[in-house]
Amino acid sequence: MALKVYTSLLLLFLVNSVWTRTVRQAYDEMEPDHWSHYTFECPRECFCPPSFPNALYCDNKGLKEIPAIPARIWYLYLQNNLIETVSEKPFVNATHLRWINLNKNKITNSGIENGVLSKLKRLLYLFLEDNELEEVPAPLPVGLEQLRLARNKISRIPEGVFSNLENLTMLDLHQNSLLDSSLQSDTFQGLNNLMQLNIAKNSLKKMPLSIPANTLQLFLDNNSIEVIPENYFSAIPKVTFLRLNYNKLSDDGIPPNGFNVSSILDLQLSHNQLTKIPPINAHLEHLHLDHNRIKSVNGTQICPVSIAVAEDYGFYGNIPRLRYLRLDGNEIQPPIPLDIMICFRLLQAVVI
Repeated sequence: MALKVYTSLLLLFLVNSVWTRTVRQAYDEMEPDHWSHYTFECPRECFCPPSFPNALYCDNKGLKEIPAIPARIWYLYLQNNLIETVSEKPFVNATHLRWINLNKNKITNSGIENGVLSKLKRLLYLFLEDNELEEVPAPLPVGLEQLRLARNKISRIPEGVFSNLENLTMLDLHQNSLLDSSLQSDTFQGLNNLMQLNIAKNSLKKMPLSIPANTLQLFLDNNSIEVIPENYFSAIPKVTFLRLNYNKLSDDGIPPNGFNVSSILDLQLSHNQLTKIPPINAHLEHLHLDHNRIKSVNGTQICPVSIAVAEDYGFYGNIPRLRYLRLDGNEIQPPIPLDIMICFRLLQAVVI
């Protein structure tokens, strides 16, 4: 399972790298005679690099509105300005846009003209972090692959806003104002290819409902979550990286085998209220339990297989895969118990 997950992540990285490299090669191979033409079409407020003619840099210019975007532009950088509105007029000719960065502006929902985003049919990446949005903007381009909305004031997700975003692989909503009531059972419906969901630094008290089944990375740090429902992770059987740092989890809030999930390779439970190590799966590789209330560690109790099996050098196929264990900030005193080392023979680092 771990091999399949790593293979998927590697494939995604390689595909993105090859795509970017291919695009850049296409630009580099353009005839130099055309460069002056591209520069001439550059809005006076912006910079158009001759070596990358499909990019338009309008960041850090003190702009209050978006300039007219030339038809050739694929990559548009508008971050760190004073932009309040996103209207259709500047994008009339910009039919090839793949990437828009509007981070760190003053954009509100009322400032986004109805339908302007959905008309950008080829848009893949949309960055609207550090603005003044109070809800997820809608409608969105159906081909979108990444949507970054961190550090806004979002407390509402309109019904069906994600229903047609089958290509979305990353959704970042961290550091907003989401409550449990903001996330309904059908909120994430339609996100069939989502790989990373970040809802950290919100105001959740419960685990969110109906996480897309293909999610690999789930980030829920800095909320107020107290309980993990029974069999919660059976609905997201591919989850590999799980972050629940800075919540209010206690021993009573975790089912007996709540984290005994074979797909989870990296589990982060730092800064909670645990007094003991919860049962883990033999496939787990990284475990963060620092700054809890754990007083002692018993390797025999937490070992995913029996110590007798772990001592059997010939039984390598089922040996626990834990490589990193962090326990500092608890009440544990060194030395590390011998049965921990016997059980987790692949451990490379233990922090106490």
